[in-house]
Amino acid sequence: MHPPDLLVVGSANADLVIGVERRPGAGETVLGSDLAVRPGGKGANQAAAAARLGARTSLLARVGDDAHGRLLLDALGDAGADTRTVRRGGAPTGVALITVDPTGDNSIVVSPGANARLTPEDVAASEDVLGAARVVSLQLEIPLETVESAVRSAVRAGTRVVLNPSPVAPLAADVLAACDPLVLNEHEARVLLADSGPEAEADSGLPDSDLPGSRLADSGLPDSGLADSATSPEEWAAALLRRGPRSVVITLGPEGALAAERADGDGTHAVRVPSPSVPAVDTTGAGDAFTGALAWRLARADSLADAVRYAVRVGAAAVTRAGAQESYPSAGEVDALLG
Repeated sequence: MHPPDLLVVGSANADLVIGVERRPGAGETVLGSDLAVRPGGKGANQAAAAARLGARTSLLARVGDDAHGRLLLDALGDAGADTRTVRRGGAPTGVALITVDPTGDNSIVVSPGANARLTPEDVAASEDVLGAARVVSLQLEIPLETVESAVRSAVRAGTRVVLNPSPVAPLAADVLAACDPLVLNEHEARVLLADSGPEAEADSGLPDSDLPGSRLADSGLPDSGLADSATSPEEWAAALLRRGPRSVVITLGPEGALAAERADGDGTHAVRVPSPSVPAVDTTGAGDAFTGALAWRLARADSLADAVRYAVRVGAAAVTRAGAQESYPSAGEVDALLG
């Protein structure tokens, strides 16, 4: 067995999707469409996206010994990901219950299920794979202590860490310092800066207006874009870099992304990467496609800016088709769609 280019440590969910004419009120029953069951979860999405592009990808996750778990394992296998590090049992497979109205707005309730049972002991049992991988990619849909354990194991092994803090939560200083890069959308950037304490909030330059949501990630937040203020993604990235990560990538939806690294002295070197113009059909899971592609290209020793350039194209290709994993392109499709 060849060592993986990329080990993804994260969640695997079955997405249970129903279309409704309107969401029900308290105590109300409404009729919906036929139930669609699709593979999802940020960890499984990232692994599927990278594998479909040609990366040797392993996923460390936990699913139940049930039909939803088998669905996820089959989907990952079809994408080309190695599932031998996926643990089975301990709880039912995690599910996301999603209702979607005619405008595309959705309401989501997540039952973590087996995702909440992925433990530091599971990480320890896979340290050989983690140490052999060139990059480990993580999100926060599994217990934070498990994320911390994986990051610390990666640091000991010299494996590069890519972390997407979604759903956003405060990170330990040593975990933040290991991120290379920290990958986040506009909303997540604001929350992390605000959660760094009064001093961080004061020097972040972030306004008190409504939180802007990323149009590339499937956060469910409105597409308000950057706040109208004197701040810029470059200033946000500089503020985040002062918190400790080695590099930062901020996704900007149809505007592309920003890649930022420390420069000599106290400066920051930042590069804006525009997104190709494509007809957007469905943005679900596009942020995971971006992160999976980014992690793979970093495993290939691309520069951060070049890896972001490729990942932006993959994210753009993903929004041209409906669904999450089923929308993810192959490397050939990325080239054919976007030139």
